[in-house]
Amino acid sequence: MNQRSATDFTKGPIRKSLVLFAIPLFLSNLFQQLYNAADSVIVGNFVGAEALAAVSSSTPLINLMVGFFNGMAIGAGVVISRFFGARDMRKLRLAIHTDIAFGIICGTLLIVFGVIFSPKILRLMQTPEDIMPQSVEYFRIYSMGILFSVLYNIMMGIMNALGDSRHPLYYLIISSVINIFLDLFLVGVVGWGVGGAAFATIMSQAVSSVLCLIKLMRDRTEYRVRLRDIRIDPVMLRQIIAFGLPSGVQNSVINFANIIVQTNINSFASAAVAGSGAYSKIEGFAFLPITSFSLGLTTFVGQNLGAKQYDRAKAGARFGILCSVAAAELIGAMIFIASPFLVSLFNSTPEVVAYGARQAHIEALFYCFLALSHCIAGVLRGAGKATVPMFIMLGCWCIFRVIYITVALRLFHHIEIVYSAYPITWTMSALIFMVYLLKADWLHALDHHHL
Repeated sequence: MNQRSATDFTKGPIRKSLVLFAIPLFLSNLFQQLYNAADSVIVGNFVGAEALAAVSSSTPLINLMVGFFNGMAIGAGVVISRFFGARDMRKLRLAIHTDIAFGIICGTLLIVFGVIFSPKILRLMQTPEDIMPQSVEYFRIYSMGILFSVLYNIMMGIMNALGDSRHPLYYLIISSVINIFLDLFLVGVVGWGVGGAAFATIMSQAVSSVLCLIKLMRDRTEYRVRLRDIRIDPVMLRQIIAFGLPSGVQNSVINFANIIVQTNINSFASAAVAGSGAYSKIEGFAFLPITSFSLGLTTFVGQNLGAKQYDRAKAGARFGILCSVAAAELIGAMIFIASPFLVSLFNSTPEVVAYGARQAHIEALFYCFLALSHCIAGVLRGAGKATVPMFIMLGCWCIFRVIYITVALRLFHHIEIVYSAYPITWTMSALIFMVYLLKADWLHALDHHHL
């Protein structure tokens, strides 16, 4: 990263630097969500409700596969931002090259896993028989290119950790445009159905990952990427795993819980699966400010605690959390009001629209608690306390959520029980996170880590 690309969060106005860093992240996530939504809109309108349900039923499984390694990438970003803040160029180079090598290995293993085991897993998820063939087709084709998704997220994490949120945005815009055009051509013109949507996605992800790699290789810095240096450094890998494993486990257990939720949704009609899938794409827009500030806070806190600027880290954390909570709640209110229209953009079947709108009306006004949880988790990761959000989210978003749905559905077999699990567990985690943030000495946690 050249010096104009990288952002040094240890200097300058806190609010300005955080907002300027978060805006490209917001736009990156916006384009990511737009092209994810475009997949479902095009499939739902050109192929039908069953195809939309097939894509929707595969999404939690894809998130489970990729989520663990995305969490590991967040941990690697903490290590990288720390070395960047401390100006330790030798360790910074080792961390970057080890991170990429680890991603290549993991992405390759995911390809094998996804192609071989997709039918068995989708059957265990009680995927309705009328959409099973399309679900398997979509998931298998997507799995063949999952390495590109892993590498893009890892290299985006490297750039973000170095304070560069602009270039990942540029590359994501390019890949989003490619994805939409390929979707329209392969699904709408050629008629490849869900397989065409999956192929369009992996091709666009390949473009974005290659562009990220080229950028990292062409930067004239001491820590630019060299292909011959991409290898595992055992000492550095242990540090990356130490910081990344809690986030990876956290993502995995949350996504596993979401698979349990999806399995329960699958026990209703395929229209419920399609409606829930449409809503999940809409809900993704509420995650935009949450993800932007959460990632920004991890980098900001990591750099400033690496430089031992404790008051600055605390002030930035407070500002970022408040911005994310306010923005997420505003988006939630808009989704609450416009949900019937928004769901109908994916598929206008009345049953599909009714299911999607009902889910929005139960969940959307609770996005503030979701934002609070994610942003405090981002602060704690930057402070080297990644195990705290892991255990809080494991308890609230996995164990309690699954127990609640399992018990409540046996008493009342209504889909609203499934929908209500989210706001209940978001509220629980937010309260616990707030108590921890106010009571614990997280600012000095890094003093006990030896990087």
